[in-house]
Amino acid sequence: MQSSLVKLLALAAMLTTSVWAADAERIARQVRHELVMLPYYSVFDNLTYKIDGAAVTLGGQVTRPTLRSGAERAVKGVEGVADVVNEIEVLPVSSNDDRIRTAVYRAIYYHPVLSRYAIQSVPPIHIIVRNGDVTLEGVVRDPVERDMAALQANGTAGVFSVVNNLQVENRE
Repeated sequence: MQSSLVKLLALAAMLTTSVWAADAERIARQVRHELVMLPYYSVFDNLTYKIDGAAVTLGGQVTRPTLRSGAERAVKGVEGVADVVNEIEVLPVSSNDDRIRTAVYRAIYYHPVLSRYAIQSVPPIHIIVRNGDVTLEGVVRDPVERDMAALQANGTAGVFSVVNNLQVENRE
């Protein structure tokens, strides 16, 4: 009798874990969808999120304060999200950084190896500029493209440094 109860409790725990994992996956998909659909989200912004149960922590960098608040509002509307912690940084306003953003965009997305990414509805290489320092975020197909994007950004006039956080797509 006790053995049957232990088996039943173990089965219930496995089912609960399975349901929770499926719910967390659904929430993650919806949060990602809400973020990429924000009207002013661009290649010059980087939005990240972390899900812990029913709490979502937002991070990254944006060029507009309205994007920061819009991201929080959109994620709060996702079914199953009970709490949103907004740690998104609003980048300082700078005409020099704006010039660098445009120049790095052209250097990367007009390059023959990387130009195919420019036609995507949400281009995968995000260019974050803060006081002349550039950080590249996102995903590319292979290490050659990863390195090419960094070289193009580093060769742009006015850029002080480049941090290449681009990930290579997992092709299994």
